[in-house]
Amino acid sequence: MKSFLLLCCVLSASFAYAQSSADEKAVLDIEKQRFDAQITKNYTVLEQVLSDDLIYNHSNGNQDSKQSYIQSIKDGKQRYDAIEAQEQKVRLYGNTAVVNGICQIKATNNGQSINTRLRYMDVYVRKGSQWQLVAWQSLKLAN
Repeated sequence: MKSFLLLCCVLSASFAYAQSSADEKAVLDIEKQRFDAQITKNYTVLEQVLSDDLIYNHSNGNQDSKQSYIQSIKDGKQRYDAIEAQEQKVRLYGNTAVVNGICQIKATNNGQSINTRLRYMDVYVRKGSQWQLVAWQSLKLAN
């Protein structure tokens, strides 16, 4: 009986770890899709990945909603040329994932070229089978 209980515990822990690893990978995949969509102006992907109640706090102190952020890309106020993830760590809390990372951004913001490193924190929530970004904050790092 003790062997059976031990086997059940080991199998349960193994399943939980496998699920956790799969969720971490799914969140990192969504993060990459979002970065690519920002560069290629793929509004369909941005509409899917960004939650309707997104709050994005930019490194310059400005704040955007999903709608205003996507509109800034459409209007050409915000243009991304490259986003290179340098560090990423995912922590899972049930249906919520927190991503802490560092990335190199090459972009144009209101006509001004930007080439900077950012430390960022993203909060994703799983809604059904889809992970969506609900909060996003970045901070400029010294180059």
